[in-house]
Amino acid sequence: MNSLHKLEYKSPIGVIEIIGTGGAISSIMFSERDVVWDCVQDESPTILKDCLQQLDQYFKGERHEFTLPYNFEGTDFQKKVWYALTKVPCAETVSYKDIADSIGNEKAVRAVGTANGKNKLSIVIPCHRIIGSNGKLTGYAGGLWRKEWLLQHELTYYKDMS
Repeated sequence: MNSLHKLEYKSPIGVIEIIGTGGAISSIMFSERDVVWDCVQDESPTILKDCLQQLDQYFKGERHEFTLPYNFEGTDFQKKVWYALTKVPCAETVSYKDIADSIGNEKAVRAVGTANGKNKLSIVIPCHRIIGSNGKLTGYAGGLWRKEWLLQHELTYYKDMS
């Protein structure tokens, strides 16, 4: 069994904890701390270092897609939702209903919201791009202020992508 490793990245919107093995990333979550405790070490797995670098590029406006191996750990339904989230283009938003429709379960809007809230791969699996049917920002495990910041960041850097 691969042991878990952790690195932290100080983003413009707080410390992000990156957890994974030498083979895949399993969690990218916001911390409510301002100080990085787990810095890059020589023995840090390359995959975690790559994740940190790709997050840094994203926050600098240099990357809008992530090329990391990651593990979805959840139910089949949650995995369908999370996979659907990866199809939402950068700098765009869709509703929970749109995601429910895209997975062929148009009545599962609330369940989609619940699955969205259990996403452990923030930013890389872009749950911040999902909004209410009324166009308003709703729920985000990292805080609505971060969701708003991420969406504005993407509009600033990526809105004119082809």
